[in-house]
Amino acid sequence: MKFTKMQGIGNDYVYVNCFEEKIENPSKLSIKLSDRHFGIGSDGIILIEPSDKADCRMDIYNADGSQAMMCGNGIRCVGKYVYDRGIVKKDVIKVDTMSGIKTLFLQIEDGKVKYVTVDMGKPELNAENIPVNYNNKEQVISEPITVDEKEYNITCVSMGNPHCIMFVDDVNRIEIEKIGPKFEHNSIFPNRANIEFVEVLNKNEVNMRVWERGSGETWACGTGACATAVACAVNGKTDRRVKVHLKGGDLNIDWKKDSDSVFMQGPAEFVFDGTVQL
Repeated sequence: MKFTKMQGIGNDYVYVNCFEEKIENPSKLSIKLSDRHFGIGSDGIILIEPSDKADCRMDIYNADGSQAMMCGNGIRCVGKYVYDRGIVKKDVIKVDTMSGIKTLFLQIEDGKVKYVTVDMGKPELNAENIPVNYNNKEQVISEPITVDEKEYNITCVSMGNPHCIMFVDDVNRIEIEKIGPKFEHNSIFPNRANIEFVEVLNKNEVNMRVWERGSGETWACGTGACATAVACAVNGKTDRRVKVHLKGGDLNIDWKKDSDSVFMQGPAEFVFDGTVQL
């Protein structure tokens, strides 16, 4: 099978062109290929497929084989892949996902995609739709939760997948490998959740670390950065336009007042092409 390794600020996936390849068991394949010692090494696999309602479709499988609804860094790489490889030669592309159709705006330099801006859609703050079960509340904004005998205030947002955001004094001091799974698997999240630890620097900048459900800590999370920007705004921590610093690089997030949509802008890069024996 031919594959392409790509990364968006360190959030790396194995991409398979399913216009040409056929995948029988993507969940099992993702577990095998994602292994960083015995496989290719990635946060999961992303299948780029034909769609009858958009320019293409993306399906995402995490490193543990579970299927993901949406990936902001992943979809930017899909945009670069289909343009640079000649599948879709347009600078505005529509991609079908499990979270609906997303619109990508491509910034082209020397015939190649340099940056991608994604209309990530409207954030969901209704607890039932995220989903999160918290004392029958309609929204979970700066609500207390105790984990490992320590109290945190959490804000929950869906960007097509569930996110739990909390503000901390220093993201580098968080023992994320220890605390991340306890939040991810907390009983208030029926579908588990992605967990963001956020340090506010000023009204337009934050630091963020993310524990992604199914993948552990990753170097970046596009939907997490979007959810973080929304959580910052609704808690009065930042403006609606914010630069999010992640381990792998920066994303510019703009939660527009007029449309209520969240726009995410960032890079996407090829790492290498290869073949793997299945």
